[in-house]
Formats: sequence, C-alpha cells, structure tokens
Amino acid sequence: MVQSDSKLHEVALQKLNDRGVELKEIAELVYDLQSPYLAELTMQPCLESVKAVIRKREVQNAILTGIELDVLTEEGKLSSPLQEIIEEDESLYGIDEILALSIVNVYGSIGFTNYGFLDKTKPKLIKRLDDHTHSNKTHTFLDDIVGAIAAAAASRLAHDNPGISKIMK
Repeated sequence: MVQSDSKLHEVALQKLNDRGVELKEIAELVYDLQSPYLAELTMQPCLESVKAVIRKREVQNAILTGIELDVLTEEGKLSSPLQEIIEEDESLYGIDEILALSIVNVYGSIGFTNYGFLDKTKPKLIKRLDDHTHSNKTHTFLDDIVGAIAAAAASRLAHDNPGISKIMK
C-alpha cells in the first residue's frame, strides 16, 4: 500500500534525520547561495523554502530511494559490481546525480547551476556527507540529494523574490 502524502513526508524527514541531516544545515546552504542576490535575506525564508521543497512528493521519493540505496550498500546487500560502485562513490557512476537532478528540475534552470556549484565545491554539510574517511556510512546518494534540495530551495527563493534582488534595484 502506498503511503499517504503526509505519511510519506514524515518518513522522508525521519530518514534525513536518521542520517544526520538537519534542515537548518540545508537552509545554510540556501542562504549562502542566495544572500549575494537577495539583500534582506535571513535564515527563516531559507528554512521555509527547504521545507517547501521537501513537501513535494517527487522530492520525498528521491530522498527515500537514495537513502535506501545508501543503506543497502552499507549492509552489503547489492549485487556486484553495483555494490562496489556505490560503496566507492565511483566518479563515473553518475546515477546519484541523475536522481538529484529530478529534485533540481522542480524549480527551473537556475536550479541546475546552483546544483552544479554545490556539487563541485561541496560546502559545509555536503562536504561532511561526502567525506568517506570519518564514517562507516555510505552517502553516495545523500550528498547529492542534499545539494539538490538546497539548489531547488535557492531557486524557489529566487523565483519568488525577483523584486528584492540587488539586480532589480
């Protein structure tokens, strides 16, 4: 039986929390992306935007799928060579980014550039999730999903606030 929208949302939030991801950390990434363009930006609208992105069912589905693949990899439950590819976060695999792009797509083309920047620079939370040296956890999908949520939330803010942009003044 498929979960109700509110139950699916709760499960997605719990899965993020279980993996050590706090929404305020994603909001910090959003703030860093948008503060150069939105003069009066505070953390509150960034957090609200993150929450709005995660309320979308397709985002919840991506969160659940990516985290499940990461967990199955940690447990050694995937077939070879997929097990080793995800375990090593093979740079040419790319399916983790493809899943993340399904989230980025929700708020238009600015999301692609935001996501590309975050994926390349790996700031803050993304760097922590991508660091394989201090954890026995696999975050091959989660680091990209977090980056995509931040990119989409930043894009949402940009689209919702064209009148307060420094460019428009």
